[in-house]
Amino acid sequence: MTDLNGKKIAIIATDHFEEAELLTPRDELAKAGAEVKIYSVDTDPIQAVEGDTTPTQKVDVDGTFGDLDVSSVDAVVVPGGTVNADHIRVDEDAQDIVREALDTDKVVAVICHGPWLLINAGVAEGRTLTSYSSLSVDLENAGATWKDEEVVVDGRLITSRNPDDLPAFVDAISEALTR
Repeated sequence: MTDLNGKKIAIIATDHFEEAELLTPRDELAKAGAEVKIYSVDTDPIQAVEGDTTPTQKVDVDGTFGDLDVSSVDAVVVPGGTVNADHIRVDEDAQDIVREALDTDKVVAVICHGPWLLINAGVAEGRTLTSYSSLSVDLENAGATWKDEEVVVDGRLITSRNPDDLPAFVDAISEALTR
């Protein structure tokens, strides 16, 4: 992985996020030198799950969605987890974060069920994306082209399918931050 010193990354998530899909990018990108902060609906620690159903640990957050100044970060990462993704996709602040990040040419990286947020934010249409396979029809109905690949890069928007794809997902984020 390349040197990410000076890069700032925001991860946005709610309770019941898929543990590996938040912790792996957080830890790997921080190890490469990036400053990584987690934002949620409030400042309470958020619950991680494994396999969508098994609670694991709670993770501290650095602020709320409303606290996040998108202009101050280089990337926004959205982990999956079905419940997290279902909650975050209807959150207007989360939708605004993704829209603003894409409008201002920030890297936006979304994995697993996270692309539901892209649909609700109105930014999926015309994009080439991947996701957990059960979202393929949702994304196609929203006007996206869906591909079954471990990572799909469409401009500054990066998507991946599931935790097995995390090495490629994190590498794509790192590469995008150094372009």
